[in-house]
Amino acid sequence: MKRTLQVFSTGPLALVQDLGRPGHAHVGVPPSGALDVPALRLANRLVGNAEHLAGIESLLGGLAVRAHSSCTVAVTGPVVPVQVDGRPVGSHVPVHLAGGRTLTIGTPTAGLRCYLAVSGGIDVEPELGSRSRDTLSEIGPAPLAVGDLLPLGEGDGIPTGQDELAPPCPPAELLVPVSLGPRDDWFEDPAGRLAGYWTVTPESNRVGLRLNGEPLRRRADRTGAELPSEGVLTGAIQVPPSGLPVVFLADHPTTGGYPVAGVVAGSALPALAQARPGTRLRFRPRPVG
Repeated sequence: MKRTLQVFSTGPLALVQDLGRPGHAHVGVPPSGALDVPALRLANRLVGNAEHLAGIESLLGGLAVRAHSSCTVAVTGPVVPVQVDGRPVGSHVPVHLAGGRTLTIGTPTAGLRCYLAVSGGIDVEPELGSRSRDTLSEIGPAPLAVGDLLPLGEGDGIPTGQDELAPPCPPAELLVPVSLGPRDDWFEDPAGRLAGYWTVTPESNRVGLRLNGEPLRRRADRTGAELPSEGVLTGAIQVPPSGLPVVFLADHPTTGGYPVAGVVAGSALPALAQARPGTRLRFRPRPVG
């Protein structure tokens, strides 16, 4: 009989995510996948899974699941209370979950997204080679709902992560490295403007991090100009007519018609994935090459 995990509570949003489905931009499909990739990789290692297996991405906690058979679980991401049948067990550690017991993830004290891995991985049907939910294209398994039964794969791996880790604490302010271009020449002093302070807004989601601050101004010869749609990458800083940047995250559209002033370094994307509304950040432009 297939092992399963039953959903009892989802919190604000809980999604099945793995490492995504890159390579489909030519047909308009975003890469998707876990926004905090290191957190999912670690959770999988802690339970003995291959790093690419699917887990659950939980926005602001509130997730509760019951095991219908014995399994190993681990919760990673920011600091968060984790309980099994009301007993604290901690995060960033492998935990044995006997059949019939319920694991509950509380609300993180900082950060946004926690990751739950289960031995064997969440074994829902893949689409285009991935089990990730793409919130823009609505590809992949639907957001989790109360009562869902999630099938699990065979959990025969040996944990390879550390037995216990200190959970990371997201900083109150971020310094984000960015390479200027390809359309930074559309703006007045793009390096100086991007280096100012920006605030993450509540309109942010898995598609993009929306920022508020002193708007970027177009150069006089670019005012009112239009740009044909062109391909965009995860981490692209697109600047709409308002001048307020949007940093594209994993569920971003594959093309865009607004100029891209720069691209965030891949190493900075996990921190952006954990940036709550109100978080302040500054971009640190660096030369290309």
